[in-house]
Amino acid sequence: MSILSFLFKEQNLPDEINILDREEYKTAISKGKVQLVDVRTKGEFLSGHIKGAKNIDFFQGVAFDAAFSKLKKDAPVYIYCQSGNRSQKAAKKLVSLGFTKVYDLRGGYMGWCY
Repeated sequence: MSILSFLFKEQNLPDEINILDREEYKTAISKGKVQLVDVRTKGEFLSGHIKGAKNIDFFQGVAFDAAFSKLKKDAPVYIYCQSGNRSQKAAKKLVSLGFTKVYDLRGGYMGWCY
């Protein structure tokens, strides 16, 4: 196990979740229309976000589940948060809701420089 895997707790992720570095993530989301979701708070989202992202706040509980129920569970969903911690929790939640392909941005929006 690498130190990065340990620090970011990637070793305990379900098979449906993949962590992508920013280059892989950028390439993936630039291939047309994708389900791109920022799971940060509204304030964080308004302070800057990846172009085309929809804001669904992880901390909104029932509203979080309701918003994701409107997305396609069998299509890839790309999520991110500020640092990667919250989005990993969100990714696990999405798998429990039936999503089959969840992609998370390693290091979150803090590492996004585009």
